[in-house]
Formats: sequence, C-alpha cells, structure tokens
Amino acid sequence: MEQADIEVIYEAIAKSIDLVGPRQSEHFLARLALLLSHEIDSTKKVLSLVQQASSLQE
Repeated sequence: MEQADIEVIYEAIAKSIDLVGPRQSEHFLARLALLLSHEIDSTKKVLSLVQQASSLQE
C-alpha cells in the first residue's frame, strides 16, 4: 500500500470519527478493528498489529 492510500484511509477514518461523535468514537474504532481483523483472518497477525499499535511512539 502506498503512502497516498494510507492518507486516504486515514481521512476516511477521521471523518467517520467526526460523524459518530466523541461518545461513539471508541465503539466505532473497536468495531472497525474487529471488522478489519475478520478480513485479515489470522489471529497471530492481528495480535501482532495490536501490539504494534499500542506501542506507537510520537
């Protein structure tokens, strides 16, 4: 996936978070994560990605 694709996806997620509002944003992100996990179809890979996401440094 190219950087431009990542930016398009980021924008779509950001807009969706704005649409659902602050009270539903965590629910939206959890649902999105589960739907994407289903598409990946590998528990090991999903758990690895969860670890990567939780250790992101700015």
